[in-house]
Amino acid sequence: MELLWMLIVGGIIGWLGSLIIGRDMPGGVIGNIVAGFIGAWLGTAILGSIGPATGGFYIIPALLGAIIVVFIVSLIMRNTRWR
Repeated sequence: MELLWMLIVGGIIGWLGSLIIGRDMPGGVIGNIVAGFIGAWLGTAILGSIGPATGGFYIIPALLGAIIVVFIVSLIMRNTRWR
């Protein structure tokens, strides 16, 4: 049950990151979950364990990390499209 909760929270964090940036993650729901997990890892590495935690994620660092991940992925995807 804990894994399911982590997937849901990771997906929501990735989805919020893509909403804030204004670009969609490739892969839809799976992309949002991946962005949430990588963002949580990156944000916690940068900011540490601050703010409220749910589903094994610290919300503030995870959201900021997801924003960074979505931004970088959107830049890479935009620059590698066939012209």
